[in-house]
Amino acid sequence: MLAEVTFGKGKKAYLGKPDSTEKRPAVVQLHERYGIVKHTTDLTQKLADGGYVGFAPDLFFRFTGNRKALAEGDAAAEIRDDEALIDIDEAIAYLRTLDFVDPDRIAVMGVCQTGRQPILAAAHRNDLMAILVLYGGIYQRDWVAHEERPETISDMIERMNCPVLGLFGEGDHIISCDDVLRFRNHLEQNKKSYHIRLYKEAPHGWLNDTMPGRYRPEAARDAWQLLLSFLGKVSDNGWDRDRVLWTFDSDMSPDYDFTKKKRLA
Repeated sequence: MLAEVTFGKGKKAYLGKPDSTEKRPAVVQLHERYGIVKHTTDLTQKLADGGYVGFAPDLFFRFTGNRKALAEGDAAAEIRDDEALIDIDEAIAYLRTLDFVDPDRIAVMGVCQTGRQPILAAAHRNDLMAILVLYGGIYQRDWVAHEERPETISDMIERMNCPVLGLFGEGDHIISCDDVLRFRNHLEQNKKSYHIRLYKEAPHGWLNDTMPGRYRPEAARDAWQLLLSFLGKVSDNGWDRDRVLWTFDSDMSPDYDFTKKKRLA
């Protein structure tokens, strides 16, 4: 069962605790553009079932608009880099107060809109076990600086010092395969360890089983197995930090055309 908790200065989060008497690694699991919805808490529970402390903070607590419209995708909330860093720092600080969390084994995971924030955190901290980026973080806008996001993905990759898992879809209408290759190239140019997988024909949001038009069961099952395997390696020191390890798995058509990709319900 998940517990609703508060951290920092009254910020809300959902906490999933594995059935274990040992200190366990933790994952700060950031939500999609809809905020904390059923899919968010489902993933938190799946992390706990997989043996990891799942912690899903509400990054939209500053949003003063219509939360129902936000949850339904009819409104949007931006996340400033400086505010995200405060929230992630406070989330990690809170996790380190829990006697069932291993304070030296904490990862950050972002999905969709929050795919950027794990990369941001890894550029500003040197104590993360790993980061996980699921079909987010490398949108076209992330490669250029903005007032709310003053650092580019390129700049942040240079300063990362933990391995990254990246999961993307060939059918994504927001992130092109060229963006994925650009991400891969920047990681390699800066000698950062990664495992990236690009799923055949998978649209944006293919992991979300609450959206039947987007959900792709086969890709979702494979991705979750890969995610748990990746976390298992990095949490058990199976990822050699003295070596640079690259794995790129891709399944895409030679006739791929990003301009034909469309948003699915």
